[in-house]
Amino acid sequence: MPDLLLELFSEEIPARMQAKAADDLRRLVTDKLVAEGLVYEGAKAFATPRRLALTVHGVPARQPDLKTERRGPKVGAPDAAVQGFLKATGLKSLDEAKIQRDPKGDFYIGLIEKPGRDAIDVLAEILPVIIRTFPWPKSMRWGARSGKPGSLNWVRPLHAITATFGLETEEPDVVRFEVDGIETGQTTYGHRFLAPSAISVRRFEDYEAKLLDAKVVLDPERRKDAILTDAKQLAFAQGFDLVEDQNLLDEVSGLVEWPVVLMGSFEQEFLKTPDEVIRATIRNNQKCFVVRDPKTGKLASKFILVANIEATDGGKTIIGGNERVIRARLSDAKFFYETDLKTRLEDRLPKFEQIVFHEKLGTQAARIKRIERLAAEIAPFVGADVAKATRAAHLAKADLLTEVVGEFPEVQGLMGKYYALAQGEDASVAAACEEHYKPQGPADRVPTDPVSIAVALADKIDTLVGFWAIDEKPTGSKDPYALRRAALGVIRLIAENALRLSLMKVAASALGGLSAKPADAQKLPSDLLAFFADRLKVQLREQGARHDLVDAVFALGGQDDLLMIVRRVEALGKFLDSDDGKNLLAGTKRASNILSIEEKKDKRSFDGAPDAALYSLGEEKALAKAIGVVKAEAGAAVAKEDFAAAMSAMAKLRPPVDAFFDKVRVNDDDTRVRENRLKLLNEIRSATRAVADFSKIQD
Repeated sequence: MPDLLLELFSEEIPARMQAKAADDLRRLVTDKLVAEGLVYEGAKAFATPRRLALTVHGVPARQPDLKTERRGPKVGAPDAAVQGFLKATGLKSLDEAKIQRDPKGDFYIGLIEKPGRDAIDVLAEILPVIIRTFPWPKSMRWGARSGKPGSLNWVRPLHAITATFGLETEEPDVVRFEVDGIETGQTTYGHRFLAPSAISVRRFEDYEAKLLDAKVVLDPERRKDAILTDAKQLAFAQGFDLVEDQNLLDEVSGLVEWPVVLMGSFEQEFLKTPDEVIRATIRNNQKCFVVRDPKTGKLASKFILVANIEATDGGKTIIGGNERVIRARLSDAKFFYETDLKTRLEDRLPKFEQIVFHEKLGTQAARIKRIERLAAEIAPFVGADVAKATRAAHLAKADLLTEVVGEFPEVQGLMGKYYALAQGEDASVAAACEEHYKPQGPADRVPTDPVSIAVALADKIDTLVGFWAIDEKPTGSKDPYALRRAALGVIRLIAENALRLSLMKVAASALGGLSAKPADAQKLPSDLLAFFADRLKVQLREQGARHDLVDAVFALGGQDDLLMIVRRVEALGKFLDSDDGKNLLAGTKRASNILSIEEKKDKRSFDGAPDAALYSLGEEKALAKAIGVVKAEAGAAVAKEDFAAAMSAMAKLRPPVDAFFDKVRVNDDDTRVRENRLKLLNEIRSATRAVADFSKIQD
């Protein structure tokens, strides 16, 4: 089957837009092909700084013929309705229509035959629409073409469109269309400087090969691999290790079509500045990588840049230009750092009195005081020194007012640690200045130092309670204050450090520190707990656990100790994976279903203890005895927080429950016996609630 090659050749596309643009091009074209009945075999899109390209192989040469039936008016309908039906279906008379019988009467049915079109004609129709409506996040409209004002919105001026379609064994045809005066053809261009001449291409294979000969590496992944490999080898040859940076690699690969890796250097004196500041300076300003001395683990006074040209002087001029810029930027960074060291962190805090955190939650100074108070309360529960936790909370935000963080916001917290150590603060206090922001995502490290844990929890819980109090909760996909991330951070801090903490109590304490209380202040901690339950489901689901088990545990009420919830969910999951667990769940569900039906029928519940005198069958007596034993054993195990033992106790219910449903008819003719047996079923439900609400568990 034929293949499609499409290239949109333009001025430089911003690196940050390339990956999504390539994905959008693939999606838009292939979705439209499928909608037109042209089901393809495979597609792949590519992006370089100057082009978007797409290959779709295995496209049918022609659309299938379509036959559809259209229902018309009733037999005997007015002539106007009949004529409208004939016109819509293309039938010459009603003799060409079928009659279909229906409970509401007999109706005319018209068969509409629509012959398929050649795929190349369909492509010529859909491709210009996709190009004109392409979803660039930012686009521009530029000058006139052929005396006419430009009408195309594109990210940068579009120069050429290559579009070919055909079989591998034949000369492909050009998909003929025009966009804003640009007519399609088979001509593209190589590297802007190294091979700028026009190139005639036929299909994807020779297109990619000819571009490579013209110093253009089409595939972004291939460019990344080349950059990374060459950078590592160049660093190794000089006795250094490359400091890898995936985000920078993604960006740099979008800036070059023919990557050439070079090494530059800077003065040793700049290494007195923290490594992270040097790296941020070089990365942000010149998009260069840094290298590390493997002997010391510290940065070396070298950097690696990626050029887009093979220079005749071996890159000396390019390296020299980058060195001049980096030297100036590092000089600024060194000045900022040395200036910051002259002012103690606590001396910066008064400025927070004039900085509003949120109009409804007060200033940053007020927030810092709340975090101090909350960190001091949490400290004993996490094994932290109260004075150190309070001191760390007092200083943790101070580096936001420093020159370095103002220039490089990504090093906030980290610079707080450096400045705290420089002024002689305790190591735990300094570490907390950096770590109280952590974890910031599922892959981020979780602090383990008790002082850091106390401040991190206080910071995140104050944020959550504050925005909950002013009703700024996440809605749908919108979460402007990153509250979901804060909640997941709290969950990870507690779970991974095995902390025992009552979220309800901590939330209530945090609420007490707010100057303005919401009208339903009593309800806020429980509402927030429900939000934590949802986030915990997400967390456990990512770890492979079942979210319905979280519902089953939270349904018991009063569950705000996240560590115990996680352990209970883990034990419940293991139990339900066993045959005893599966069968007991089935029996419990059967009991609940019967109870629900009979309670609805009788408009009453069947609470209360069954009457042992009404037991007439051995299976009833055995089940009642087993329930009593299990309740006692499971309850005692849960009280000792031994959830594995609680599940083992629950397993003892399986044989008597199975026997009961096998031998006992619940809805006995004797109303007293029936009611007693329904109460016994309720006892099964009550016994299992010692560990979870089994009705919330999915089969």
